[in-house]
Amino acid sequence: MNYNDDLYWESKNFSNIPLSVFSDENIYKREIEKIFIGPVWLFLGLEAEIPNSGDFITNFAGDIPIVVNRSKDGNIYAFVNRCAHRSSTVVRELRGNSKNHTCIYHRWCYNHKGELTGVPYQKGINGKGGLPDDFNKNSHFLKRLKVELYKGAIFGSFSDKVEPLLDYLGPEIIKPLDRFFSKPVEVLGYMRQRIDGNWKSYFENLTDGIHAGLLHQLAVKMGLWGSTPDGGIKLDRYGRHSHYYINYLKDTKYKGEYYKNKFALNDLTFSETVDEWDDDISTDTISIFPNVMFATVSNFLMTEQIRLVNPGEFELLSIVIGYKEDSPILRKLRQHQVAWLGPAGYVALEDSEAGSLIHKAIKGQDKEHSYLGYGGHGKIKSSDNVLTEIGVRGFWRYYCYLMDFDSTRDNLKYLDSF
Repeated sequence: MNYNDDLYWESKNFSNIPLSVFSDENIYKREIEKIFIGPVWLFLGLEAEIPNSGDFITNFAGDIPIVVNRSKDGNIYAFVNRCAHRSSTVVRELRGNSKNHTCIYHRWCYNHKGELTGVPYQKGINGKGGLPDDFNKNSHFLKRLKVELYKGAIFGSFSDKVEPLLDYLGPEIIKPLDRFFSKPVEVLGYMRQRIDGNWKSYFENLTDGIHAGLLHQLAVKMGLWGSTPDGGIKLDRYGRHSHYYINYLKDTKYKGEYYKNKFALNDLTFSETVDEWDDDISTDTISIFPNVMFATVSNFLMTEQIRLVNPGEFELLSIVIGYKEDSPILRKLRQHQVAWLGPAGYVALEDSEAGSLIHKAIKGQDKEHSYLGYGGHGKIKSSDNVLTEIGVRGFWRYYCYLMDFDSTRDNLKYLDSF
């Protein structure tokens, strides 16, 4: 594919998206290079997952396997889960606690910083075999990511050129993150699913305010929000991240009573709520480019991380959380409200299926384009309503900026002036 072909990217206001970006293998490889190992911060997990020295989790940065662990010094380190010897997976467990990390293949041993500390047969046996005399453990280590933390969220980057995390997030994202992490959190559980589709169609969905009142009919009928949702979308200065929120349907206070007589449901617990933040927001989602969403739906809290597999498949890893100080009643409420999100959630299941439907429909149509028109084609900026695709256009604008598509570069020059 010729990336400099102006016909490839049909418009320069990011309202016509070429379908080939969802399926082309070369574009996928370019995304890994330009985005996922480029100057971005990737969500790697939560501090609450590794509270103690030696605690670790295995995860993915894009499609690159990584280890995230807490060292004896209390600091958190992340590195590629690939042995420096023969490239075998080092840590095979999903999570646990370990004094070190040893590759099962040839027993090369690494500490919590990814430094090589032990090598079998380094000097050989009885003067035979072994490694060269100039072999230096310090030259063989697990590739480390730069790590920064915010309010218990762990972010990592492969790039030395990435901006400081607080600058990357910006005030528009930090404010709702402070709401999400308003109290110390603990992990309640995990959910994981594979989706037939492209990761970008899912990220589009996270910032698309149009579909909420149309696709998610049960949420409308149960009073979670209205058929024409009331809320807004706040974008960061580049439009790459979004804070998308919906208010409770007015006059119902979302207690499940408004529609109680219209449904043959034996248990309406999942539709009850406590307004913990006193802001009348029913659904609050924070999408941080390129791989994570932090979400609250009523009292249910969850992170959702995008993990790449190939152009036509990706994985979602969801971490369900609660606050450490939750009362038994509130904890039970959160557990019931899991019905909204996750692989079988009344809302999230429909979002996943929407991406799969796109994946099925675009095969063999690389020269066609999808259309983004809601909210107009003007300046990409925050909106005081959700009936807009402005956040989707913001995602694509920054995506093209990082991918360095010539046909859109003139439209993006101003980004460098911030």
